[in-house]
Amino acid sequence: MKVWLVTVGEPLPTDSGGVRLLRVGILANMLSEAGHEVVWWNSTFDHSQKKHRASSNTDIQYKDNFLIKLLRGCGYSANISLRRIWDHLLVARQFKKLSRNMSKPDVILCSLPTLELSWATVSYGRKHGVPVILDIRDLWPDLFLEHVPAKLRFVAKLLLLPMKWMAIHSCRRATAITGCAPDFVEWGLNLANRKANPTDKYFPFGYSVGKISATELESAKTKWQSKGITRNRADLIACFFGTLGAQFDIETVIESARQLKDKNASALFVICGAGESLERYKNLAKDLDSVIFPGWVGAADIKALMDISDVGLAPYYESVGFKGNIPNKTIEYLSAGLPVVSSLRGYFEDFLREQQCGVSYAAGDSQALTAQLLSVLNNKSELSKMKNNASSVFNERFKAENVYGDMIKYLHKISLASGSINN
Repeated sequence: MKVWLVTVGEPLPTDSGGVRLLRVGILANMLSEAGHEVVWWNSTFDHSQKKHRASSNTDIQYKDNFLIKLLRGCGYSANISLRRIWDHLLVARQFKKLSRNMSKPDVILCSLPTLELSWATVSYGRKHGVPVILDIRDLWPDLFLEHVPAKLRFVAKLLLLPMKWMAIHSCRRATAITGCAPDFVEWGLNLANRKANPTDKYFPFGYSVGKISATELESAKTKWQSKGITRNRADLIACFFGTLGAQFDIETVIESARQLKDKNASALFVICGAGESLERYKNLAKDLDSVIFPGWVGAADIKALMDISDVGLAPYYESVGFKGNIPNKTIEYLSAGLPVVSSLRGYFEDFLREQQCGVSYAAGDSQALTAQLLSVLNNKSELSKMKNNASSVFNERFKAENVYGDMIKYLHKISLASGSINN
């Protein structure tokens, strides 16, 4: 089976620094290892590091049956910006140009966003008779309206009409719709103006623990020790990994750390990552030795830190894009047996309560966060129970080998049904 994966924004296996592969990266490797031919269309621009991997369109033959095609855009410094939209348009234009000269695949899995690349991919599939599965990862452009003042939303809706049209066009013309949560699949079906059929499926984010050598792990432990971060540093250690930008509310975490300090509670917050808000957060926490910003960290560092942590933080701003979702970050915590302290409402809040593997607080409410952390801190038996539950639910529902193994079978079935392949 020849598979095209069309996804930008995820790290590549060729990126430096011990990257953690995400949904498509793990799937691509599993497809390749199973003997399928893989072409992954990505961008030259590294979304998390905000820098280009190459100065022009570039092919990387990662394995004999695994080709990475990097499409050149302009890049951007802010996640919410006109320049990012322009970057996405340029990348989609490069896809349209280069895909003409490629032998056609048996099936395409395309992530939405981006809208521009989804539109271009579905158009390619229709023209060449190739089934395209649209994997809904974020509710673009609907969630953009959250960043617009109420009195300007009507105007914003008008300005977003071209993007809305691309979303509708892509969903209606896709062969099938998948998503990382049931609500995301339903959102895509609503845009497609049709009912679900058996090929419209939910595949959660799967997480692969990865192969980290004993030497790498020991080196990472030594690194944390050199920063004074050890199991004995505090009675409760909370970790976070992510881009410090518009998505995560670290300010509320800092305020909670200050409240815990005032209550003489022994807690340590290790906030890993880079981004446009890093310096502001550092300034807000400059009087707190219980809040540490190590910067961007690699896979071994993450594993070593999670091994000595008690909980993982998921301090999202309130957003329609997360109410029906279980984000990849939270699954990473569960993989290490860490209960999740989450501000998410809706689907994930219900999940934590039902599985008893974490606690929830209202986004922006530092006192509620403090109360939950104190409850965890003062009830070690309950914390131990939540840790065991976290490990169990991960093994049952989110192991990458199971999730993406099922996804590979699904792609093969779609290919057979469309007549793209004969075996």
